[in-house]
Amino acid sequence: MAENTPSNTTVSVTIDGRVMSAERGELLIETAERAGTYVPRFCYHPRMAPVGMCRMCLVEVDGPRGATLQPACYISVSDGMIISTDSEKVKKAQDGVLEFLLANHPLDCPVCDKGGECPLQDQTLTHGSGETRFIEEKRHFAKPISIGELVLLDRERCIQCARCTRFAAEVAGDAAIDFAGRGDKIEVAPFPTEPFDSVFSGNTVQICPVGALTAKPYRFTARPWDLEQVESTCTTCSVGCRIAVQSSANRLTRVLGIDSDPVNHGWLCDKGRFVIDAVDGEQSSFDVLDPSTRLTEPMVRRNGELVAVGWGEALAVTAQILRDATANGADGVGAIGGAALTNEGAFAWQRLLRDVLGTDNIDAQYGDGLDGALVASLPRATIDEMAAACTVVLLSGDLREELPVLFLRLRESVVKAQTNIVELATGSNSLRSLARVSLPTRPGEAHLVARALSVKDNSYATLSTHPNGAGFSEADLNEARRLIGDTGEGVVFVVGRPNGAESASIVEYAIRTFAVSFPKAKFVTALRRSNVFGALDMGLAPGLLPGRSSVASQARVNEREVPTSGRGTISQLRALANQHQSAVILLGGLLRGNVADRALSERALSRSHVIAVTGHGGADLAYAEVILPATVNHERSGTVTNLEGRVSAVIAKVVAPGSAWNDVAIASELAETLGQSLGLDSIEATSLAIESTTSYPAASVLRGDFNDGVVVGRVANNSVQRPLDPMANPGIRSVDMVGLAPRAGSLAQSELTPPRSVATIEVADVLAPSISSIALADAYSLRVVATRRLYDRGAGVSATSALSALSALTTVEANPYDLDRLGVTTGDVVRVVTARGNFELAVTANSGVTRGTAEIFLNTLSNDGVDVAGGMIFNADDVVSEIRLESR
Repeated sequence: MAENTPSNTTVSVTIDGRVMSAERGELLIETAERAGTYVPRFCYHPRMAPVGMCRMCLVEVDGPRGATLQPACYISVSDGMIISTDSEKVKKAQDGVLEFLLANHPLDCPVCDKGGECPLQDQTLTHGSGETRFIEEKRHFAKPISIGELVLLDRERCIQCARCTRFAAEVAGDAAIDFAGRGDKIEVAPFPTEPFDSVFSGNTVQICPVGALTAKPYRFTARPWDLEQVESTCTTCSVGCRIAVQSSANRLTRVLGIDSDPVNHGWLCDKGRFVIDAVDGEQSSFDVLDPSTRLTEPMVRRNGELVAVGWGEALAVTAQILRDATANGADGVGAIGGAALTNEGAFAWQRLLRDVLGTDNIDAQYGDGLDGALVASLPRATIDEMAAACTVVLLSGDLREELPVLFLRLRESVVKAQTNIVELATGSNSLRSLARVSLPTRPGEAHLVARALSVKDNSYATLSTHPNGAGFSEADLNEARRLIGDTGEGVVFVVGRPNGAESASIVEYAIRTFAVSFPKAKFVTALRRSNVFGALDMGLAPGLLPGRSSVASQARVNEREVPTSGRGTISQLRALANQHQSAVILLGGLLRGNVADRALSERALSRSHVIAVTGHGGADLAYAEVILPATVNHERSGTVTNLEGRVSAVIAKVVAPGSAWNDVAIASELAETLGQSLGLDSIEATSLAIESTTSYPAASVLRGDFNDGVVVGRVANNSVQRPLDPMANPGIRSVDMVGLAPRAGSLAQSELTPPRSVATIEVADVLAPSISSIALADAYSLRVVATRRLYDRGAGVSATSALSALSALTTVEANPYDLDRLGVTTGDVVRVVTARGNFELAVTANSGVTRGTAEIFLNTLSNDGVDVAGGMIFNADDVVSEIRLESR
């Protein structure tokens, strides 16, 4: 087809005298942008439905009645359309809009956080008259007012574009703010009894075109022209949102979301946006047990006290501990953690542990993940494929709390009626109101429900281990079967660990059942830790090698005996507690708050030699013999891998405090101290080693060849076409890098590179887990569902003053039916009876909790400051956990 020739998918339009092709149905403002013509706007956002409220985007469009002014953000192009964006009529209209907007807008640019990057400032200079005819007093409001824990509102500056209210209602589904009042008294307001504490509230600040909404953590901290920035990847969870990281004077000041089309669409959760305070480490005094403390120099324990030493002495002491631990065999040492590292750091530690120390006792997860071989064997779906699926089956925790931006992407698809949700409802879930079918699934029943969905036999009567029977009807089960189909074609399963108080074997059995029964389905593995997928791909798991290969498969290829896999986290903790393993290296994180069974963790640490490689303090360091300070995110460069297998770059923005080293340097120097060499003398050399040995695209991504990263094993798309929103992303990328065509009249094409081959493990190679018999629950006990909350008591939230106040308190949430039997209701304090002891806790009635279960949040505190969940409820040996509630 010749260029500019209309077809079924393209039309020909003329913009300011230039003829170009446009996609049929494309908004006029988008077509003009591709032609290199910027149409001013305030209310328009490429990720939200157009509303045409501000009228700043008026352009002249020729029609049957001549040229008329029409909003470019609201009308679609049609074949033969003639548009003028710079006529005198257009200029006069835009000037008039600005004059009315400025009639009541305060002239406080010098003290406004938006000053210097304000679209109203910019467009007043380019499209305004330069003077005002108004001499009347402007309107005044008390300013600023707090509408939430993180957001301030200056009502005088608001131009009623509705960007914030539309985001809250359309995108986040939290209609917690709206317009109130009429006429010149109209204002954005939260509900009178509910603050605007959405986990996505920071996005409203970023997309606000003026300084009406400001973020409390950033307010008055810096001016835009004083900031330096890099494009990087958020590592708060495993979604891997693309971000711009800004700093001033070697101090992180702000994080902005970048519109990465395949990943986050420009959105961020508030934890990912504001947790940067933890990197700077604001502490009044140095305390290694405080999670907010930044560790800046190596420490060793002398006479029971941790003292600062040089790197040479710390590495020598560490090497001696490791030599002693492996004197009777490599089984005496192991490593726990690594999901917080970069791919390069994980690769270096894997090489040290396996090639130098000879141990396979390695686990990047903390006993709350999934079998690494099973994760590697599943056919992965991208986030885009999940959003385009006809049916999505959920067997995971609450995505809004664990993977917030993945929640936004899936919610958008469901709201647009593109996707049906079938939910195996293990606990309360933010997507339940949108689910087509919800199958309440108690702890210990996921594998039974999975088999019923897959086999389609008459097993409905045997689905439950509860005396009240299954929590759903047979009609619901049949509807779910219909939506999934016989082969799972067009279906994506979102699977994770929905319950930390349930044995992993239950959900692993269910996942394997789905994978075998529905061969055409794909999977999104919803594990929440930042780079857990990169750590697994680099071999930080028992029996796994870098490149999604296994020790067993390599042994078979080389015709050697298959070795016994090493210990995972829980097995290592048991071995340490029983003194069958004498030393453990904690990589990038501590056990407290990560391992649900706190009693087992403390018993294990107290009986072992602990080497901590971390950037922050924590309670576990009370047991450490050596502390090796490591750089953390935004202080180190490298690559990370998200939940869809997308490898993207993280770029250092600030210099680490003190003498903290990156993980590649620590592992390499430790190997040298042990008398061997890893052959990894830099992060760049490590990424090259990864790419050359595993075909993993680490070096290509780190060089910046792919802005949005590369999905491992897929065709690489190097297109940098992105919806341009200069209101939210000022100066992040130059115009030719965010979506404008290189020349008028053409539709930009993607550059493709051949996919890289990756050795994978087949699902058939993964042994089905054995499940211990589960006793029928009695009528008085409740099975525990342990879930995660976005704002827990982890190091990031605890070290960030803006977020710590949002941390959830521990309560017991139960179905009103179960609480009615006790005669208690929300806010009442009950006695919780467990196998480890009794304690008192407040209860909350929640109809979203399945009957016969009780939901408790992991890593949170009671009103008395006690972590009762980790300390008294969970036992790693239990298949399911049960409690009883008794009124006082």
